[in-house]
Amino acid sequence: MNWLVIALLSAAITAAVSITDKTIIYKYAKSTLSLLIIMGVLGTINGAVILIISGPPDHPDYMALTAALCSGVLFGFSGAILIKVLFTEEVSRAIPVQQTAPIFTALLALFLLSESISSLQWLGIFGAVLGSALISLNIEAGFGRLLLHRSFYLLVLSALLFGIGNVLVKVALSELSVIHVHGMRMFSMGVIFLLIGLRSQSWKEFKSYFSERNPILLLCMANEFFSANLGLLTLSWALSIGPASLVTAVFATRALFVVIFSIFIASLWHRALGEELSTTNVLVKVFSTILIVAGVVAIAM
Repeated sequence: MNWLVIALLSAAITAAVSITDKTIIYKYAKSTLSLLIIMGVLGTINGAVILIISGPPDHPDYMALTAALCSGVLFGFSGAILIKVLFTEEVSRAIPVQQTAPIFTALLALFLLSESISSLQWLGIFGAVLGSALISLNIEAGFGRLLLHRSFYLLVLSALLFGIGNVLVKVALSELSVIHVHGMRMFSMGVIFLLIGLRSQSWKEFKSYFSERNPILLLCMANEFFSANLGLLTLSWALSIGPASLVTAVFATRALFVVIFSIFIASLWHRALGEELSTTNVLVKVFSTILIVAGVVAIAM
């Protein structure tokens, strides 16, 4: 299968994961840390099971093994930042900014993967940055002016970590199979979630989810064991057969899927995701997302 199709499939699946994450946060989660504990427990179990089933690599390369584990660490920190932001921001604003990772992947590929960057690709980088800045702006009611969200800088950091993580996945895939890299990444990502989330108060909240029979447990299991697992596995698959900068650029269309999904759901169930559906907000989101996607497409050319 063509890496472009696989990357688009991964983008659509992970967009659905982000929508589910926002639903969990908006309706069921008590705090960022207790949610990270759930995701950490499920992630480490998921990664461990994959590694046990796949068995040890035939020809282990320690550089590749380190790259795979480090990619999971970076994905973990990137995901934790995104979860934190989703507690206060709309998913259709947060994801497009976080999906500017191709900017950083392209820059890293210039030095680490010997990929050159054309003038058109630099123009695409500028367009993606501009689009991410626009979509993170908020129109203050009654003031008629645009203010930059403080979360913008956290999301840019998340995108940076995600971009570096994808480059490391590409490095690991040069010596290891897709399933081995995916398993190690899921395991180390889960460990990072646990290390960040484990606090006395968050542990009490985590245990209360069981006693209260909170739906968050089933939703997280479905998300982590199926949707997120499939989304990241297909991303690794695409990275194994396509250039890192191009795959990451196509994967950034996740932003467009998120905006489409969130607007559709919010139009059916008012405020279902905490989304504002005013004409101005929708237009800003759509225009900014199109600008980001156009930018990353230019990067991929």
